[in-house]
Amino acid sequence: MANEEDSDGQSPFKRARLNNGGSKGMGRGVGAGGSPAPNPNSFAARQMAKMGYKPGEGLGADGRGRLAPIETQLRPQKIGLGAVKEKTKQAKDEEKREAAFRGEVLEDSSEEERKRRQKKKHNRMNGITSGSSTPGGKGMKPKQRYRTVTEIEAAADGLEVPNVLKSIIDITGKETKFLTSATGLLTPKETMIPSESESQKIARRARRDLEAFADEWTGLADRKTYFDLQSSQIIGEIDGQQQEILKLESVIRAVQDLQLSLAGIDSDQDTLATWDLITCKLEFLEVSFSNEIDVFGLQEVAVAAIHPLFRVAMQDWQPLEYPTNLVTYLQRLQQILGVPESACKNENTILLFQGEDLYHPRSRANKSTSCYETLIYTLWLPPVRTAITTTWDVYNPSPLITLLISWRPLLPPFVLSSLIDHLIPRRLTSAISAWKPARSGKISSSTSNSSPPHLWLFPWLPHLSDTNTSPISSSGLVVDLKRKLRAILTTYSLSSGPPSFLAPWRPVLKSELDALLLRTVLPRLASHLSTHLTIDPSEQDLSPYTTAMSWSSSFKPSTLAQLLVQEFFPKWHTTLHQWLTSTTPPPDYEEIGQWFLWWKEQLPPAINAIPAVEEEWTKGLQTINLALELGPDPSTPLPPPAAGPTRPIHLTTPSFSSSSSSKAPLPPLPPPETTFKDVVDAWCAEHDLWMRALGEAHASTGAPLYRITASPDGRGGAVVYLRGDVVWAREKKDRSVWKPVGLDEGLVGRAEGG
Repeated sequence: MANEEDSDGQSPFKRARLNNGGSKGMGRGVGAGGSPAPNPNSFAARQMAKMGYKPGEGLGADGRGRLAPIETQLRPQKIGLGAVKEKTKQAKDEEKREAAFRGEVLEDSSEEERKRRQKKKHNRMNGITSGSSTPGGKGMKPKQRYRTVTEIEAAADGLEVPNVLKSIIDITGKETKFLTSATGLLTPKETMIPSESESQKIARRARRDLEAFADEWTGLADRKTYFDLQSSQIIGEIDGQQQEILKLESVIRAVQDLQLSLAGIDSDQDTLATWDLITCKLEFLEVSFSNEIDVFGLQEVAVAAIHPLFRVAMQDWQPLEYPTNLVTYLQRLQQILGVPESACKNENTILLFQGEDLYHPRSRANKSTSCYETLIYTLWLPPVRTAITTTWDVYNPSPLITLLISWRPLLPPFVLSSLIDHLIPRRLTSAISAWKPARSGKISSSTSNSSPPHLWLFPWLPHLSDTNTSPISSSGLVVDLKRKLRAILTTYSLSSGPPSFLAPWRPVLKSELDALLLRTVLPRLASHLSTHLTIDPSEQDLSPYTTAMSWSSSFKPSTLAQLLVQEFFPKWHTTLHQWLTSTTPPPDYEEIGQWFLWWKEQLPPAINAIPAVEEEWTKGLQTINLALELGPDPSTPLPPPAAGPTRPIHLTTPSFSSSSSSKAPLPPLPPPETTFKDVVDAWCAEHDLWMRALGEAHASTGAPLYRITASPDGRGGAVVYLRGDVVWAREKKDRSVWKPVGLDEGLVGRAEGG
């Protein structure tokens, strides 16, 4: 049995695999694409027949699907893509069949390309060329074309061919010619010479030599033209260099003259006369060589010329006493010094850096400063810095503003930024911190620190950057002033009325001032009316009401109307009800009417026109009319007023709601929202400390970090964050440790750096 199975040289497993692969002669037959035909009685065949499948047709409802399973194409081992055809014959047949369903004819790209190559090879072998083929191709030998002597002479301008050579070259034509003598090279002969004659060889050589001479002649002519152009260009460059040499010699003479003038200056000579002399010399250079200032480096020459004089002038210069010193001379030399005239056209415009140097034509990529910038930084800035930090009176801004306006067109951007962003705001911040207004709110000039800020801070607003002048920024002079005003208004005497220094800041603070008054003054006015105002027809004390109305210029009429509806009218209605219900003596309605009109006249017309106030007066009239209708009948008592104050007031008659009231009471004034940050901020203002946001957050809680410091520039102090009603401060030795601290002297000491 084993020998029979191995007689064909194959194992039984291999034969079984071949049989299962679809070999011929098996019982089921072979299906499409070489795959074995399916058994019609199998479960899969019966299920597909139920769904409408017919053998020999494709899948799908319309029979356009595949006819046979996808056939695989094995690629030989270690062979990459493209080495063999990837598509099988079955796949190509399926594509053609799908294209036929769409009404298209599928072209086999590889087959078409093979046919095209065969046709091209056949045509090339037979010498057939298409009409679009290029002359001189492989299938056709190009025809040699000779030029005549006339064409050669026309192509080579200026070339003259001798007549004898013309006859030799023109030895072509219908009949063959040969040489008979040296004088008659073109004698016709009737007999045909099968091979090339000597005359034809001579003619061919002469033609080739002549064409070579003609080509060489053309090349030499082109070179001559090129050399002529190059010569004219070189001559022009030489002329330009001569002009540059003459200009340079003129510059050298002018600089030597300037050097001699500087050397001849006497130490006893008048300084202004010396400046006039040097300025005139430099102006001559500036006008004569305005286009060559950068080429010849005249900026360095100008700075070197004025440097000794400028150094001497800066040694004894008092910037606040003589703010315009030397300005006129430097303005005359702006171009040669490298300061463009358009650097600062508007005196009230802050110069901003936008990646471009307005004072020097070179690129900002060059980090080094120019000679003029170094001159201003090293000689001009030190005395100005000393004057600002030591001798300048902050409460007298005129001298320093005059200095800034005069020198602004001449200052480099970084020097100007040092003044208006650091030196000047630092002194102004210290002055705001030291400001202590008079308790009465009147302007006092007895002491400097009581002078209102608008007198010495207003003039600086047009000259400072938006960071210091914006009321909504996180830091700056105006923000520091808002903090100071909040601390002052929190303890300010209400009976003194609005402080006089507050009104000038309304155009600057705008809505921020209204919000500040609403948070600080309005709650205090409400508390004052609630505590001190008593409505007594027999002996009326108007001082609490007068105190509240004295602030009418600081609030809108609608705000004061809401304040009166909340704090005044509940007491007024209660007094009216008590008067109308009294029995000893009985109410005098005429007197009550006069009392009603008197109180209505006390309120300003703008407040009386508010609908909420009109409603309160109408409610009072309704109460009087209802009392008249009820009369002295005790069986039907007069109902008490419905509206009541937001704060408890000890009344003689309890108030209760009345079912006869047709209108709901006005909602009470919302209490001011006071956060723990406001409490800490007010505490800092009381102790002359600054609380500045750092723009960072605590790593664990995410709470914003603040710096509480006694320094106006925001340096040093303690870093804290607020959580609930607790202040957490960071330890200086270990920055990862945070400990709770109280608002006491310990925190003040840490803020002061102790």
